[in-house]
Amino acid sequence: MPVRALLASPLGFLIGISLGALGGGGSVLAVPALVYVAGQAPKEAVTTSLVIVGATALVGMVSHLRAGNVRVGPGVAFGAAGVGGALIGSALNHLVDENVLLLGFAALMLLAAWRMGVNRSPADDPEQVESRTDGGPSDGGSPGPGGGVALAAPPRRRVDAGTVVRVLAAGSVVGLVTGFFGVGGGFVIVPALVLALKFDMAEAIGTSLLVIAMNSAVALLARLGTSGVDWGVALPFTVAGILGVSVGTRIGERVSTATLTKWFVGLLVALAAYLGGSSIVALVHA
Repeated sequence: MPVRALLASPLGFLIGISLGALGGGGSVLAVPALVYVAGQAPKEAVTTSLVIVGATALVGMVSHLRAGNVRVGPGVAFGAAGVGGALIGSALNHLVDENVLLLGFAALMLLAAWRMGVNRSPADDPEQVESRTDGGPSDGGSPGPGGGVALAAPPRRRVDAGTVVRVLAAGSVVGLVTGFFGVGGGFVIVPALVLALKFDMAEAIGTSLLVIAMNSAVALLARLGTSGVDWGVALPFTVAGILGVSVGTRIGERVSTATLTKWFVGLLVALAAYLGGSSIVALVHA
């Protein structure tokens, strides 16, 4: 097993934690880790990332499914909407210079940080998290276990033509991003499910993992004919990610999403600055 693969594995664990706790965000760390720590070429790293992200999301989805947090029907529909985008993104990836790809990846990380930092649902409010777990006040809730008060589920938005169009558009964009960059796109999926379909955060996180697994599988199949997978790197990274997603699921049940998001956004911004700076230097001296 390559030494660099072992060095990159802790980052796989961190990616798994993010997927389990937040439903996304962590997958944008995979390609930089594979390039700068594991020593892979950027386009090879994108293919390897699809294996890691897809497998990790699938395992995390199973845990959320057992907890009743995955809405399979809407998730499959959202994932199906991204199939075309994933195929197009995989094809476009081969046409782009590798340093341009990394610079675009830095921009994607900043977008992920902004989406995760700005588009938090009311369910992320620490006071509401406390009211769910500690029996605090709520509006119209019913008594929960241990004498607490269980908040009523948010009302479902009636699915009209406008909602369908928004979900199809978001699904297509997520598929394109997955195919081109090798990331899951949870930072787009979770807000889309919360805002368009009125999912609560637990459902949005669990369902997003189903969508990520579907899009990753489609994008990977589209790339296997032209780009192989270095299993010596992919396997230890994936195992670390699977362990991390189990830990992340438990963390997400105990720590407010707002707190987790705050720390992760800071990490994304710092890494994006480094990745963008190094890519610009490489392009200038090319």
